[in-house]
Amino acid sequence: MNDSSSKQIHQGRNVKRFREMLGIKQESLAYELGEDWNQKKISLLEQKEEIETSLLSQIADALKLPVEAFQNFDEEQAVNIIASTFHHTQGIVNYNPTFQNNPIDKIIQLHEEKIELYERMLKEKDEMMARLEKLIGKV
Repeated sequence: MNDSSSKQIHQGRNVKRFREMLGIKQESLAYELGEDWNQKKISLLEQKEEIETSLLSQIADALKLPVEAFQNFDEEQAVNIIASTFHHTQGIVNYNPTFQNNPIDKIIQLHEEKIELYERMLKEKDEMMARLEKLIGKV
């Protein structure tokens, strides 16, 4: 029986996705995890389907994300949920169980939401970089 709810979450791929969304290089994550880590080990880690909970917790701390993000995030499921239940308007998430528009309008709306999310992520990355530059300047 091919039940999509039993589909395995690929934790390593989730680590990579969130790391990239945050604009963090493998070398930087390795540095945050300690001297036993390097870029190659992060690359191998991101290929693992399942990662030990204690290590996931360390990664979550380094990326300032909840450990559940790596354990539960399924991109296909998230896109389906977002597409069918929510739309974003000027920082407010409104419940909207169905799209009243035609499929082209739906695609345009989803594209606009992705752009808004990307712009927010870029702003957060810029703020993080400014904080890091400030910290480096203090060393």
